Amino acid sequence: MPVLLLLLIIVPLVEIFILIEVGKVVGALATIGLCVLTAVIGGLLLRQQGVETLRRARANLDRGTVPAVEMFEGMALAVGGVMLLTPGFATDVIGFACLIPFTRRMVVHALLRRVHVQYGPIDGQASRRPPSGQDAIEGEFERRDRNEHP
Repeated sequence: MPVLLLLLIIVPLVEIFILIEVGKVVGALATIGLCVLTAVIGGLLLRQQGVETLRRARANLDRGTVPAVEMFEGMALAVGGVMLLTPGFATDVIGFACLIPFTRRMVVHALLRRVHVQYGPIDGQASRRPPSGQDAIEGEFERRDRNEHP
């Protein structure tokens, strides 16, 4: 049985169990209120963290560096947002872990240690490496002052 199918079966069952147990302790309306509250807080946090991540990615692009960490953080933010919109407390824990900068960066850096990020041409053509071993960027550009209008 594929892992994704197994997760699609197990996660909702775990969430239902936790919701029932929490509902027994605090009541049904309070449980629903907590689910709505975590979604609202998560949405606000997602917005704030998303803007901050975009700002850092833009700063890296302006410096001429690839914003690899920011791209992975953006994916983590997307996963966190989906988890927080899913009703339940177990997925909320995962969602908040993806949205809180400290835990998100820990996860992203652990992932980056395990994967090799390679960037190159996006058109599928083989890239040519310069003999010195350094990356070369080919293209055309036009320099404009910021005050000039097109």
